[in-house]
Order: sequence, then structure tokens, then C-alpha cells
Amino acid sequence: MSEQVAPPASSAEPEKKSGGRKKLLGIVGVIVAFAVVAGLKFGLAGFFGSDEAAEAKAGDCIAELSETIGDEETEVDGAKVVSCTDSAAVYNVAGRVDGQTEEQAKSGEACEQYVQEGEYFIFYNIKPGGTGYLLCLTKKV
Repeated sequence: MSEQVAPPASSAEPEKKSGGRKKLLGIVGVIVAFAVVAGLKFGLAGFFGSDEAAEAKAGDCIAELSETIGDEETEVDGAKVVSCTDSAAVYNVAGRVDGQTEEQAKSGEACEQYVQEGEYFIFYNIKPGGTGYLLCLTKKV
């Protein structure tokens, strides 16, 4: 009669692989830390793409925008208010009109009260179907 002997029990337990989970938590931690620092440094609205010209008023200056040719409308990413002594200042804000529809803004009639005869530019930020603001701009001399 033969005896059956059980194989020796392995003293090593299977290794747990937690390296991937730790790595993922580390990456998430870095992203959260970056978002917090960016939010504090630039303000949460600026971090999520706010309109830098939303508070522009007559007497402010605006950095370079895409220029239009004739009656063509050119879409730009946004206007940036800068100090009028800054070399980046290209336009003066001659006037601001709030509560404009897109149709009213495109006509440019609201700027006639702020600009003399000659060349002027309009910049507006209006959500489709809503109202917004219009800036009447002249080239900075």
C-alpha cells in the first residue's frame, strides 16, 4: 500500500499588486493640486475661460484683435483689457453698450454716439438668442 503525501504548502502568498492603484492615486493627486494652484493664481473664472473684457468700460484699452476687412465680421477668441501705457494696447474703448442683441450689435448703430466720423471697430460678446455687451473701439494713437 502506498501512502500519498500532500505537496508541501507554499509559504509565499500570492503578491498583491497595488502599485497601479497607488500610481493612479498619485496622478489624480497631482491633477487636483494643479487645479487648486491654478484656481488660486488665476481665479476660478479665469481658469475655466472667462471673458476678460466683460468689465471693460470707456477709457480702457484693449490688446490687438483680428482686424476686419470691409463689412466682413471676424470671430476672435476674446478681447483682453490692458493698461493704456502697455505696448500691447492697440484700441481705446470709446464706449460700452449693454443689453444688445446680436442683430443690434452687428449694425453698429449704438456706437455712433461714442465715435466721430472715421474708422471704428466693434467687439461684442452675446450668447445666441440672448443679450450681451458691445464695445465701441478706436485705434489707439
